[in-house]
Amino acid sequence: MIETERLVMRSWRDDDVAPFQAICSDPDVMATLGPPLDLAATAALVERMRGLQAAHGHCFWALERQADARLIGWCGVIRGTVGPVANKAEIGWRLARDAWGAGYATEAARGAIAWAFANLSDADVWAITARGNDRSRAVMERLGMDHRTDLAFDHPKLAAGDPLRPHVAYALPRPVPETA
Repeated sequence: MIETERLVMRSWRDDDVAPFQAICSDPDVMATLGPPLDLAATAALVERMRGLQAAHGHCFWALERQADARLIGWCGVIRGTVGPVANKAEIGWRLARDAWGAGYATEAARGAIAWAFANLSDADVWAITARGNDRSRAVMERLGMDHRTDLAFDHPKLAAGDPLRPHVAYALPRPVPETA
């Protein structure tokens, strides 16, 4: 479990599937991520995260607001699977529409990045998103991530002509320890 000032990132529970499906079926949330998910697809996604947690000790964790223990999305680190993030530490987030604009994504991502640099040996933490996902790109920039224009790519799981296919990559190098 990772705690930030207002949030908790934790392992997935069975009772998270329905509230997460409400998030993943919102057309506004999914506009830059792909088609809205039904309950079965959301359950499979949560099960995939549980599998990653079991295999690697980390995943995109359930993201809960401390004030009311409400599941508001996910945030965490996985091993990337495509393009420039393949086999690298990839950070990601997805938040409920009514949780946007409160700084939760940036706060959670900072916590996940701190966890990654404390627990993984990767030299960088990476993020990818659809080129037009301005909201996530703004979070990446607030995190101090470098936009790697040389690593733009077409997402291989999306069809040619899909407006979400062009992707961008961002990287945040491991901080250099200060010397005395």
